[in-house]
This record gives sequence, structure tokens and C-alpha cells, in this order.
Amino acid sequence: MLELTFKEIVEAVKGEVIRKGNSEKFLRVSTDTRKIEKGSVFIALKGENFNGNTYINEASEKGAIVAIIDEKLYDEKTLNDEINIILVNNTREALLDLAKYYRNKLDIKVVGITGSTGKTSTKDLIAAVLSEDYKVFKTKGNFNNEIGMPLMILELDSSYDIAVLEMGMSNLLEIHNLARVATPDIAAITNIGISHIENLKTKDNILKAKLEIVDYFEKNNLLVLNGDDDMLAKVTTDSYRIIKTGISEENNIFASEINLFENSSKFKINDENDVVNFDLNLPGKHNIQNLLLAIAIAKELKVSYENMQKGLLNLEATSMRLDIIKLKDFTLINDCYNSSPASVKSSIDVQKALNGKRNIAIIGTMKELGHESENAHREIGEYAKINGIDKMLLVGEFTKFAKIGFGEEAKVYESKKELIKDLKSFIKKGDVILIKASRSMKFEEITKELEKFNL
Repeated sequence: MLELTFKEIVEAVKGEVIRKGNSEKFLRVSTDTRKIEKGSVFIALKGENFNGNTYINEASEKGAIVAIIDEKLYDEKTLNDEINIILVNNTREALLDLAKYYRNKLDIKVVGITGSTGKTSTKDLIAAVLSEDYKVFKTKGNFNNEIGMPLMILELDSSYDIAVLEMGMSNLLEIHNLARVATPDIAAITNIGISHIENLKTKDNILKAKLEIVDYFEKNNLLVLNGDDDMLAKVTTDSYRIIKTGISEENNIFASEINLFENSSKFKINDENDVVNFDLNLPGKHNIQNLLLAIAIAKELKVSYENMQKGLLNLEATSMRLDIIKLKDFTLINDCYNSSPASVKSSIDVQKALNGKRNIAIIGTMKELGHESENAHREIGEYAKINGIDKMLLVGEFTKFAKIGFGEEAKVYESKKELIKDLKSFIKKGDVILIKASRSMKFEEITKELEKFNL
């Protein structure tokens, strides 16, 4: 339940009350009239193809008792008696201001997480390793932008000890604005890849954008970095504390004696005081790197290694991210949530560890790579070829360059529909099939088709 008074809401959004209703029992904040329930605070956002200010009467009909608007487009005659209306200069700014006010009101620690890949997996791991000692809230799905993240903050209440908030971006100053609202106590950066290089032009600019997560740090705040990343390894400062983690022994906390299995890994964690055996029920070296970030944060928050390991039993992994599906005749690796050069390579590494007769990679376009698109797609084709992939099936812009990198055993399709049509005759018993693409390509449709197969 939203723990704010009506007076506090008005103060937070710097608004003017232009209609006073007769109810002030708030449940939650919504920006979507389809999800409004009785007692909602509705914030009327504008987008390219919609204007939330035109939905005030619908919001009222569904039980909203506060509407925050920046245009008067409603019909007074059909509003319910309970609804309060607050006029602001800009509803997007009002959403951010309300979330910032609420975050400051709650006595809660905030962990911010960003990076080019692995944000969501790391968020899930952080929440898990803290779960034995704390009540933890974590970002749902990919609510990590200037609308999604403040909505996550506004779902908090005083029963939580820690909020783990994912922060995404596509340009400079976006994470700066999120950090202004969330003011994280601890932050982690997973890596610096070339996602969003279309907008930011260079990896140095991507690093600069990610480091905006510390723009509101003070001397005692902690930044945890994946020190195996060549860009993050070079980050130093005297303005706040830094811990670097990874597989390299040069890190403050590192993993050694790594054994990778189909669905898990075993390794030792080394820090300045301890060497501890650890098990992780997720595949891939990249998930060990993600877990090490989580472990550094848990150590900062005084969680024992024993409780971290117990907490991992509570791991709730976000769907469509390296979900290994064992079917009767073949195995699927469903990794359809996003795609970048680093994440494609990590998925191929996991595929290599599975036992199968043939390794097949069904790959779609990696988005937002700008001038790096041709090279990046060629590079993943080359990586697949030298790392045990037998066949590549490709759909989308730039994938012809992946075929150039891979060679004759790659096939480019004009459409996803054409690829699906060809699958029945292509797939064989014992295959291990990776399905990987940017979210907008909806490759989960391929997964669903494959799940119907009975060879």
C-alpha cells in the first residue's frame, strides 16, 4: 500500500489541486488505465501515440481516486465523487518527483544495478543472496527506465529492508536521472559492451553513461564492478569505495577452481579473509561473474556465506533468460529476452556444456549497434564456428554478416515465419538448440513451435 498522504503527494509533485474529492485511501500508482483498480493514483503520461490526459474519465470510472494531469481534457460531469485531480507542469517529471519523495520517506537501503548485459540476472542473484537476512524487493521484468523504475519505487512499503533496482539506458543522462530518484546506497555495474553504441558512438561514452549511477554517491557509498571487464578494470576514484570482483585473481573477490556443468557450477570464492566452496544452480561462467557482484554486496550488508548459499535456494530467475528446456527428443536453450555480442557468446558457452549430438544456434538481429552492426554480427558467426556450433539459422537485418563469419553451414531466412516452416524437416533427435534474439523479434514464438515437436 502506498504510504503517502494526499498532502504529501501534492507537495512531492509540486502540483495544484484543481478538484478535491472525498477519498484519500491510496493503494497504488498506475500509468495505465487497463491496470487501474479501486484506490489507484493515476498519472496521465504522454507518449508519441497517446495522451493519458484523455483517459481521466475512464480512470475515474474504474475507481481512481487521484489523477495527476498536465492538461485539462476530462468531462467534469461524469467523474466519481471520490477523485482528486492535481495539475502539474509535466506528468513525467511528476512521476519521477513522486518516486524520489517516496524513496526518501522510506527507511530502506537501495541497491542499483546497471550494465550492458546481465543486469536482470544479477538483480535476481542479489535479491536471492540477501533473502535469508532481509525482506528484499526487486525490479519486476524490465521496469528499468524513467517510467518503469519510479513505478517500482512506488510499489515499495515500509515492510521491505532492501530494494534492488535495475537501471537501463540508451543515452547519456538517463541513468543520472534514475540515480537522482533512487539515490542508491550501493551500486553494481556488470560490464561495458557495445549495446547502445548507435546512440553513444564509443565505449568510453557507454562507460560514462553507466557510471552516472554514482552521480549522487558520497565518500562511504560502495560501487561493485566486474573487474574482468577491460573498461571497468580501469575505473578508480577517491570519491567513494570500489570493490572489483571476477574470475581474475587481480580482483578483490574472485572465483577459482571453477567446474562448469549443464545446469550448475562449483567453485571457490576467494576474498581477503576467506576461501569458501560455493555452488550455483545456473549454467555458465558469466553467471559466476554476476554472482560475485551479488556476493560483494551481500558481504557489505553483513550476510554470511552460509546464508548467501541458503538464499540462492530462493532464486527466482526472470523468464526467457537462459531457460534450459529438456524435451523428449532434443534440448532448447530459450534466451529470447535480449541480445548483444557478449550475451550471445555467453549463451554459446552454455550450449557447449550441454550434452547433445548437434549444436544449433537460431539467432536474430542484435539491435542498437549502429556502425558496429556488421562487425558484431560477423564476430558472433566466427565465435560460433570456433566454439562448437554445427549449424546457424539466422533471421533479420545484419545476420547475413553472421553467415559470412560462420560459413556455409549457416542459413539466412527472409522471415521468422519462413524459418519456423523449415524447422520440422531440419531438427534431429539429440539436437541442442539455442534460440537467441533481441526482445522485439519475439523469438519465443520459435520456442513455442519447437515445444510442439515430437520427432
